[in-house]
Amino acid sequence: MQFSSTEGEHRYADLVRVAPHTVVGLDFDGTLAPIVDDPTRAHIHPDASEVLVDLAGEIAAIAVITGRPARQALDLGGLEDVGDAIAAVGKELFVFGQYGNERWTSTHRRIVAPRPPRGLATFERELPRVLRRAGLSEAYVEDKGLAIAVHTRRLDDPDQAFRDLLEPLKELAARHELVVEPGRSVIEVRSAGSHKGMVVERIAEETAAQGFLFAGDDLGDIEAFDAVDDLAGRGLATLRVCSASNEESALMSLSDVVVRGPEGVLDLLRRLTADARSARVA
Repeated sequence: MQFSSTEGEHRYADLVRVAPHTVVGLDFDGTLAPIVDDPTRAHIHPDASEVLVDLAGEIAAIAVITGRPARQALDLGGLEDVGDAIAAVGKELFVFGQYGNERWTSTHRRIVAPRPPRGLATFERELPRVLRRAGLSEAYVEDKGLAIAVHTRRLDDPDQAFRDLLEPLKELAARHELVVEPGRSVIEVRSAGSHKGMVVERIAEETAAQGFLFAGDDLGDIEAFDAVDDLAGRGLATLRVCSASNEESALMSLSDVVVRGPEGVLDLLRRLTADARSARVA
């Protein structure tokens, strides 16, 4: 674990002091689950369930905030079982899917979601033509129900394919009043109804949080980092954690702490659990 500055160390110490009233927010891919070529095989780190349940005993709540559909995150992460264990210690696990458009909690165990956005079906019908024009028909297209994701990771040159597709997909999305969310070798198109920053604001208000930690790994987490920064301006103890990789570095300059992938995130959460427990019994 590497603090970005002395201020980052102070922020962590402040968070430990208010741990019983702190929410820990976590992205899924690249933060709890290693990045893999096939997104349907992105299972949660094998140690994550135990770490999250142990952490829940020392804080107010845990929120998994992901661009994935909530059902995918629940299944790939075994999060329904994790939610049961967290509920057993009197705490709450939230799962926000598709950038907050879907919501599941360990108390109300039903996914609440809106209808798909207008224009998405037409966008999907027109998408193959855009891919053919770019010579990238082999890009993997994922229908997420409320969004369409175009993955370039499996292509021969993922980074160049990403650059070649970004502007054409932005133009197509704009014609259908949709927004583009670039990620790590993926371009997602969805409605403008929600983003991770709005989820951070919402959950902090719902829980009357005095502290908030958010850990993420790529461009889709920037708005969450911005929201955490806003919470700090209102007097909350906060910590922004970058799960760093060789592929994406956009969050590093915005972070208070930089760790290495899901293993580093879990090490940080173990340390937070131990320090919060020591502070509580001191």
